[in-house]
Amino acid sequence: MKCPYCTAIDTKVIDSRLNQTGDITRRRRECPRCEGRFTTYERVEEVMPAVIKKDGRREAYNRDKVWDGIQKACQKRSVPTQKVDEIVTHIEKMIQSYGLKEVPTRAIGQMAMAELHKLDKVAYIRFASVYREFQDVEEFMAELQGPALTQDDPASLAFPFAANEGAGGTASEGKK
Repeated sequence: MKCPYCTAIDTKVIDSRLNQTGDITRRRRECPRCEGRFTTYERVEEVMPAVIKKDGRREAYNRDKVWDGIQKACQKRSVPTQKVDEIVTHIEKMIQSYGLKEVPTRAIGQMAMAELHKLDKVAYIRFASVYREFQDVEEFMAELQGPALTQDDPASLAFPFAANEGAGGTASEGKK
């Protein structure tokens, strides 16, 4: 690891610790040349699928966009930042568990709504109102009175090809 102070390449690790969830390693390092100390964080690089936008464009998954959307829904609510991090991590693990190369934004939004519904109803409605683009009060009221979302069934998460499999289609039909 390169020293941020003198750019020497041979730094040594003087302490390593795992975070509480065990997925990030914090390392204290020291440069033998300038004796500067600094901290690095190490995490496994997880390959996320591409995201299919509403207009059909594809773009790289961006954790910050998901985090920002959930954080905005939770503003001025008693939801700690750590909970937002946990929700985003859980969503990412669900996305990866499907083993797909592409995921529609609609599926990610539904996962976020399901998580927020369990956590905070006001944050859920805030997120849903932006995500679903309510046009009038009736749509808003229908959302409030509707059943809770589930994320257990892939077909319910906007994977059209998953729904086709159960109806006698093949998984590749929805990927065309």
